[in-house]
Amino acid sequence: MFADRPDGRWVVLISRRNAAGQLQWTLPKGGLEDGEALEDAAVREVLEETGLVAQVTDKLGVVDYWFVWKPDEVRYHKYVHYFLMAHRGGDTAARDDEAEDVEWLPIAEALERLSHPNERRLVEAVADATARAGDSPGSHAVGQ
Repeated sequence: MFADRPDGRWVVLISRRNAAGQLQWTLPKGGLEDGEALEDAAVREVLEETGLVAQVTDKLGVVDYWFVWKPDEVRYHKYVHYFLMAHRGGDTAARDDEAEDVEWLPIAEALERLSHPNERRLVEAVADATARAGDSPGSHAVGQ
């Protein structure tokens, strides 16, 4: 979730533990429910994990990666769809407990804190594109 403020561009990140118990800072994301469209899932997941309401305005891209689910020793190929979203309100106190924490950070600090390089590249691309376009102050969100 991005917001342009008088003191610069800020982003919302969530923290959660990976399978090894290490804290990771990421963009909100999650799975599809039966019959759910990608965009609807993105809006729902952002609301659930952050407590913030968003509206999809554009598609950012797809990140794919492989991982092994240790309990079953099964290797999965995961695809995560990311979207540019307009912030419409909400309150981080209304989030679920899936994430350990939700934080607004200046974009430079968020880029340093993000755990995954592919998410850093998405945030950098949005920040650069928005700055080049001369976007007026407002709010944007990234998520899936």
